[in-house]
Amino acid sequence: MKNIAVIGAGTMGNGIAHTFAQNDYKVQLIDVSKDSLNKGIATITKNLDRMVAKEKISEDDKKRTLANITTYTNLVDGVEYANLVVEAATENLDLKLKIFKDLDKFCSNETILASNTSSISITEIAAVTSRPEMVIGMHFMNPVPIMKLVEIIKGYSTSAETYNTVEELSKKLNKVPVEVNDYPGFVANRILMPMINEAVETLYNSVAGVEEIDTVMKLGMAHPMGPLQLADFIGLDVCLSILNVMYDGFKNPKYAPCPLLVNMVMAGKMGVKSGEGFYDYSENRKAETVSKQFAK
Repeated sequence: MKNIAVIGAGTMGNGIAHTFAQNDYKVQLIDVSKDSLNKGIATITKNLDRMVAKEKISEDDKKRTLANITTYTNLVDGVEYANLVVEAATENLDLKLKIFKDLDKFCSNETILASNTSSISITEIAAVTSRPEMVIGMHFMNPVPIMKLVEIIKGYSTSAETYNTVEELSKKLNKVPVEVNDYPGFVANRILMPMINEAVETLYNSVAGVEEIDTVMKLGMAHPMGPLQLADFIGLDVCLSILNVMYDGFKNPKYAPCPLLVNMVMAGKMGVKSGEGFYDYSENRKAETVSKQFAK
């Protein structure tokens, strides 16, 4: 298990590639966009430079990590020798199903297929392959090189051998694997997203402002980051997608996304990635005008 293919060079994908490469695995980083691959490598390089500056790794460690990563825009070439594929594409069911159908055709019969999905059913993903026993969830946390947790999600048909292999691999990455069963949102997002959604509801109902809500949760609950700021960092579109998956999966109104969250995503206010969400990242000031125009 030395050749790892990672699909998607975005925030999660480049973080996963970085983590494997830093632990001396050969990584094939795959994305249909060459520009995304270039940005992904630039992000990895920047993060490694930060680690060198803090004397957590040496300059040689940085060079070795980057040398362990090869980029591809062609899926067939990228997964040819992979022992494990970790899919980290956009949180979209149809896209993931297409990717896994293709992986099933292009990968060796011995290749384990993992998804970094944060909410979508592993059982449903596995069902489009001819190897459901070798399909599993590996839900890394952001930022991947720093955060210790990996939720390992077993689908209905995931074999014990596949689970044990992925669990041991996670430990070799100096991560802490936690076994989770296959239900919408798993554990992390089933608990986190309703909290974020309730924070948005609190803002929507004019109970308090953005910074006030975040301050209460940081100082009162010892959270390192307030829920609205955290939503901005996750991506408001991602939060909305996860809530919709849970709402569809459980048919429980407590998971229904707040109208304010829906409207902000429709308005293109995605958080850090778009430069503005609950906070204005272009000038580092509170984006209350965006929030208040949709408030009750």
